[in-house]
Amino acid sequence: MHIPNGTTAELSILTFEEALKAANTPTGDYDIEKWLYAPNFYSEYRYILGTRGKNPLICIGINPSTAQPGDLDNTLKSVERIALGNGFDSFIMFNVYAQRATDPDTMEKTCNYALHRENMAAFRYVLSISQNPTVWAAWGTIIEKRDYLSQCLLDMTAIGQEYGANWVCAGKCSKKGHPHHPLYLRKDEAIRPFDVAQYLESIQ
Repeated sequence: MHIPNGTTAELSILTFEEALKAANTPTGDYDIEKWLYAPNFYSEYRYILGTRGKNPLICIGINPSTAQPGDLDNTLKSVERIALGNGFDSFIMFNVYAQRATDPDTMEKTCNYALHRENMAAFRYVLSISQNPTVWAAWGTIIEKRDYLSQCLLDMTAIGQEYGANWVCAGKCSKKGHPHHPLYLRKDEAIRPFDVAQYLESIQ
């Protein structure tokens, strides 16, 4: 089980540009024609994990866990099923915050703004892949774990506006309006519109 070894401020962080360049360079560890994985090695943080296509469903969680190319956890397996079942040719798992932690309670207490900046560069990239990007809000109640997460999401919605992002959700929202996490959704669950601006107003 992955547990953060410390704060990400203690790490040497690859810029997203550096991570993407490496992700597009064959290593022999996995098929880069199929997988998009940045950084392209297991680390304390992850910007992107997904499959390559022209029309991906961009799923937004809170923070990455242990999944890697060819070794998807149950959350990512559900994400892939929902994406393909709703007519997308691929999926991208993105996160509000890039620090890996199997237990969200172990996420760092304060935001590493250098990591957040590079994560937003990654978000711009995934939005640029398709002409009409669809962004699946799927973070559940975990967004309440840290105060900085809602601000990170606010930055994401501003970037989404620049790219004409179409926000959706799947499954029943919580009483507070948090969108459903990908786990425990029916495999034929249909996505539906999600008013992310109204949601952000409600949680501020």
